[in-house]
Amino acid sequence: MPPPNFHEQIQVDVSSLQVTSSRGQATIQRICLSPKAAGDLPYPSPPAGARELTVLQTSDEDSLYDADSVADSSLSFASTVRDYYYENGRRYHAYRYGQYPIPNDEEEQDRLNITHHLFKLLTGGDLYRTPLAQQPAPKRILDIGTGTGAWALEMAEQFPEAEIIGTDLSPIQPSFSPPNCTFIIDDAESDWAFSKDEPFDYIHARSMGGGIADWDRLFRQAYNHLKPGGWLEVQEFEAAIHSDDGTEEKAPMLVDLSKKLDEASKKFGKRVSVAPSLAGWMDRAGFTNITEDIYKCPVGSWPKSPRLKEIGRVGKVAVIEAIEPYSLALFTRVLGWSYERAQDYVNKCRREAMNCSGHIHILYYFVYAQRPL
Repeated sequence: MPPPNFHEQIQVDVSSLQVTSSRGQATIQRICLSPKAAGDLPYPSPPAGARELTVLQTSDEDSLYDADSVADSSLSFASTVRDYYYENGRRYHAYRYGQYPIPNDEEEQDRLNITHHLFKLLTGGDLYRTPLAQQPAPKRILDIGTGTGAWALEMAEQFPEAEIIGTDLSPIQPSFSPPNCTFIIDDAESDWAFSKDEPFDYIHARSMGGGIADWDRLFRQAYNHLKPGGWLEVQEFEAAIHSDDGTEEKAPMLVDLSKKLDEASKKFGKRVSVAPSLAGWMDRAGFTNITEDIYKCPVGSWPKSPRLKEIGRVGKVAVIEAIEPYSLALFTRVLGWSYERAQDYVNKCRREAMNCSGHIHILYYFVYAQRPL
């Protein structure tokens, strides 16, 4: 019996969540390799059938990225990057293959855009919680783990005079972007390629849980690449099911899923559920003015408030769509499950999330802090 087609049951117009540029003329986006990434070539051979992505060479004349801020190798590099591996029906990045256990295929890109929409719903439309309005307008902004680039592109619209740089292991960003937005293939866990002589005013990261082994090191690098007075903000969900009335007992599979994800990701060395620890790590890195904003995100349209109903509707979709990408590789690679066992478990969890009558919610953390002046 084939697994249920959840996509037919969830009516979300993903196309309406795509980011478009209404300011100026869009430019062809040149995806650059950082010097560190360029030095890591060649890659291990991909499996048969994996396609190669042709990466455009970028000249100094048409580059949107300041060549002086990184070595020249970030602008001229190998003509191809083997960017895809296929495993259990999902597509994964090939650069630093295995370092990040979540897919990068079109299905995952849709999920990331839904999640971007959800983060904005929680904040009433804001892209950040950091008090940027109380500071001079930022000139340099870094988005770590930019994914589809949705956040970076909207920030480029909001701050047209700022240079926005998004980094990621996967080159899945749009082919066109505003002239002040650039994407670079890089691994945030390695030494950053940016010069400390050109620090950032604001550094942002979102949904990096499960992808970082050493958060202390990541935050030290962020601290060292910020201007004095600059801000770091990390937005993460806690991979745990909560309720205020004990009805999480109506979601036993989802509760079990959160425990298994925690077990597998800790064995993998990159824990998924890190949100409650972010503030402490920032403090340890030397940041001050640390603020932790926590939002309850309903899973389902059970709240009475129309606004919370809408958040819950999207929150439910986000949970259902996150179960497979977060589980599949961890359960098969780390826990040693067969694909069939993992997929059966995933389907049961998704079915429960679809039909759950419990008043359950997930906590979303917006944690931001300042480098001292």
